[in-house]
Amino acid sequence: MLRIGISGACGRMGKRIVEVASGRKDVKVTAALEEEGTGEVGKDIGLIAGARQLGVKVTSDLKKTFADIDCLIEFTLPGPTLEHVDACAESGMPIVIGTTGFGKDGIERIRKAATKIPVVFSPNMAVGVNVLFRIVQEAARILGHDFSVKIDETHHVHKKDSPSGTAKMIAEVISDATGGDAPIEAFRKGEVVGDHGIIFDGEYERLEIRHAAKSRDVFAAGAVKAALFLKGKKPGLYSMADVLGIT
Repeated sequence: MLRIGISGACGRMGKRIVEVASGRKDVKVTAALEEEGTGEVGKDIGLIAGARQLGVKVTSDLKKTFADIDCLIEFTLPGPTLEHVDACAESGMPIVIGTTGFGKDGIERIRKAATKIPVVFSPNMAVGVNVLFRIVQEAARILGHDFSVKIDETHHVHKKDSPSGTAKMIAEVISDATGGDAPIEAFRKGEVVGDHGIIFDGEYERLEIRHAAKSRDVFAAGAVKAALFLKGKKPGLYSMADVLGIT
């Protein structure tokens, strides 16, 4: 059984990861992390996430959890995530990073850490989105030079980064295939979990590719799958494509 720690355990995503992981037999939540000074520190994460005790109290001290976990799942903000990445690299702890909004320097720090520990780093943990990347890559390769391309994304009003990391990744896939840029329109509405669309518009036809997340559980399940993937892996920077075996 894989023992996992969850950073940002009391946030929207963190609580869903706790719930999804708690319902499985191959993983166990053995640590829950939150920022020092928050009201949840010291409380049972099970009561916070799913109204049942798990016997795991929320803590703000990452290094003290390392003896109790086999992998850390990180869904917070770029600043604390990078601090945790450095700590994991120093301690040899594998990490799954679902945090978005990193600048170039932050991504380089993650790459550096991946020379010491195995890291899964993805802007989107959903299986369908990672299949979408491959579909868009092929569509862009065939259509991109004759069709105009644009991307739209909609998320809940609480999302910090705009455009989303997923939209940026889609734009990167298109750029790699065509050498051109794809503009992104970002919208923030209500409690939308995450919608992404790519439109290829030609003179005589229009192709639209879309993905809609029904709940945050799709990202939680992907994060747990990524943590299981890292078991026994050598140091390196892995993507969800590696986790899913998409070559």
